[in-house]
Amino acid sequence: MQGVFLDSETLDQQDLDFSVLTSTLENWQLYGATSASQVWQRTEHAEIVVTNKVVLNAPLLQQASRLRYIGIAATGCDNVDVATAKKLGITVCNVRAYSTATVIQHTIGLLIALASKIVDYDRLVKEGEWINAKYFCLQNYKTMELEGKILGIVGYGAIGSGVAKVAEQLGMKILIAQREGQNSSNRKLLKEMLAEVDVLSLHCPLNDQTRHLIGEKELSMMKKGALLINVSRGGLIDEQALAAALLSGHLGGAALDVVSKEPPPQDNPLFQKLPNLIITPHVAWSSFEARKRLLSEVAENIKCFIKGAPRNVVM
Repeated sequence: MQGVFLDSETLDQQDLDFSVLTSTLENWQLYGATSASQVWQRTEHAEIVVTNKVVLNAPLLQQASRLRYIGIAATGCDNVDVATAKKLGITVCNVRAYSTATVIQHTIGLLIALASKIVDYDRLVKEGEWINAKYFCLQNYKTMELEGKILGIVGYGAIGSGVAKVAEQLGMKILIAQREGQNSSNRKLLKEMLAEVDVLSLHCPLNDQTRHLIGEKELSMMKKGALLINVSRGGLIDEQALAAALLSGHLGGAALDVVSKEPPPQDNPLFQKLPNLIITPHVAWSSFEARKRLLSEVAENIKCFIKGAPRNVVM
């Protein structure tokens, strides 16, 4: 059985042992990266294909007569035409919950960095401002104490609930967004909670219902000086509206690990000089432990498929 991994470099920082994967089949071909023009050549004889971000669309799947299984080395599966794969009898499996702990850690790190102006003060120190200070400390920026503040969470799965648990240890109060049509005594509709929260953190998937979930209207409904965090998907936020809210000073700050298009184009409105904006390059998931766990789960998914008992099947 022939196996192909199309973009193994997206997992590897020269620190992973891929034998956990290659031991699952007799014949593996690992490609660090695969361009759109190379996909067909590299998959036409494969029965098992693993991809993280390489797109496997309907035309390709319809030609791949030998393909039996697609392993997505991630949770999100928007790069694979799952509906076409299902029609063709191709099993598609993803990996879930492999990065929960590290994404929670990253979210809390961004929260504290925003509230305490850590990035701004680090920059001032490195620019020599502290050396030349009049007093023992610098007080160029106002910081926020998180105890007693309200954290609103959109998306209350493993990550969202985990963030809430840690935030509660910081003394924060939690509000959870509920979907339209839900009836929950301890949750509020997003439009109802926006004016109450001091910090809004997004942990929901990107789909037709959530695209630009936070736009100009929603940002205007947030209290002046509130903070926004997104470690989920860039498309959840209207980036032009976010840039305007930061420039106007209505929003106190934002911290993002994702943007709408990655890698970002130079004309992304967030890549101008904006006050109190922190952007990390989609790394919240990528601790060594999480990547090692991800690779092991990809291999385990394949083993289960070969045994005739596939798990984590994307429906």
